[in-house]
Amino acid sequence: MSNESDTRTEADVLVVGSGVAGCATALSAAREGADVLVVTKATRPEQTTSHWAQGGVATARSDPEAFEQDVLAASADTADPEAVEVLVEESREAVEDVLVETLDVPFDRDGSEFDFGREAAHSEPRILHVDASTGKHVLGPFLNRLAAHENVTIREDTAALDLITHEGRVHGAVVDRAADGASEDSGPEPVFAGATVLATGGIGALYRNSTNPETATGDGIAMAALAGADVADVAYVQFHPTAFSGEDPFLVSEAVRGEGALLRNGDGERFMPDYHEDAELAPRDVVARAVADERERTGEVRLDVSPLDFAEEFPDLAEKCEVRGVDWTDGIPVEPSEHFLCGGISVDDRGRTDLDRLFAVGECARTGVHGANRLASTSLLEGLVWGLRAGESAAGFDPEPVEAPELRDSDPDLPSGFAREKFVRLRRVMDEQVGIRRTPEGLRRATAVLRRLKGEVDAYTRTRTSRSLYELRNASVVALLVARSALDAEPVGCHALEDDERDAEESGEVPANASD
Repeated sequence: MSNESDTRTEADVLVVGSGVAGCATALSAAREGADVLVVTKATRPEQTTSHWAQGGVATARSDPEAFEQDVLAASADTADPEAVEVLVEESREAVEDVLVETLDVPFDRDGSEFDFGREAAHSEPRILHVDASTGKHVLGPFLNRLAAHENVTIREDTAALDLITHEGRVHGAVVDRAADGASEDSGPEPVFAGATVLATGGIGALYRNSTNPETATGDGIAMAALAGADVADVAYVQFHPTAFSGEDPFLVSEAVRGEGALLRNGDGERFMPDYHEDAELAPRDVVARAVADERERTGEVRLDVSPLDFAEEFPDLAEKCEVRGVDWTDGIPVEPSEHFLCGGISVDDRGRTDLDRLFAVGECARTGVHGANRLASTSLLEGLVWGLRAGESAAGFDPEPVEAPELRDSDPDLPSGFAREKFVRLRRVMDEQVGIRRTPEGLRRATAVLRRLKGEVDAYTRTRTSRSLYELRNASVVALLVARSALDAEPVGCHALEDDERDAEESGEVPANASD
């Protein structure tokens, strides 16, 4: 990597994002001898989605075929079998190479052997975990390893604003240097790269309640879509069934149900056997909708952890309950919360998009592994496997500087609360119309509102440049993509359409075709 006298920055591989997928890409490319620059909005690991991952990392054990079948079944048979085969076949080698041998992640053990856990829709215990805080135990060592690597530079607190494209090829990205400790008047900086890899995470910030950090504004998906890359399956937004319902929410890992915890409604009744033969271990979309239904019918849902030694088996979660004044012996109040985007930027089995030299990995990418619903504890694994593959393929290209897009900043600054107020409006629409419950009419209304919102934001981004404004632009682009996709997508998995009559009843309106 070189910094020339005109402050132009070049790298063999530019990675946008510092979660597990981005780190795996950087490590793999550096192993190939490439000079790698990682730019990330995060200033702390907990500002990345990977840090928040609780359950663990699924891996093939004695029966890889059973693992494949579990992934396909959880997706309602909508996942790409070839992509699933890649995930499963490379899971063990990727985990052993990177997580065990390179990073020495302290996975929980039962004596000298790994203590594999079981989660919903898995037919056997195959989840490597560190208590219920696996993500932070993986990501911290990963970032430290990269920071010490001679071929890798990490630039924190730096946002990618736009991709640099020319004749169907991506040549890097324009990044925000002002937040990187540069002078206030330095302005956006073009970074030219032989290959660019988007690893920007999901879209949790588009919803009021999410298990993801506020930095998850869909940046990579929006930038890729605006550059002309194909985006697919974004209708399939997965909601986790058991997020703590209260102030300062947190995810209550699926592993807790895997160890025997039960869901009870406001009447104290266990209800999941009435919804699915696998009860609490049914696929996430089934459990999430059941929890939503029972909360509406009886007022609340609690996770009964009395069948297990909760404090002993999940000390991190027990501590979170205690900090919030929750007596978990009475059950933990839970509700569904946005968790994972199953679709994203369309990529092949090496993470390549349909734009030359642009790659995408992790939650922002649509590999085909998840289809309409993701199997528990496969997100970190997917990021690891596709990151290693993408990094290897991305290495070997030389930067080719071209004319970068001019991001104007000629008009006065917007009011400090402008982006925040628009986000409130966006989240309200997404929660009410594009959340766990959707109707055709609701999606049409959401599309109309989001189209207008995007138009308003576009008018400002033509003459103003700031991170918060571009995050709002990205969020509005992706929100509109999700709503539009949901109108046309097959109603399966985590995208379940209800009829318009229910939507009308909840809004107090009478359907146009209602009988007299």
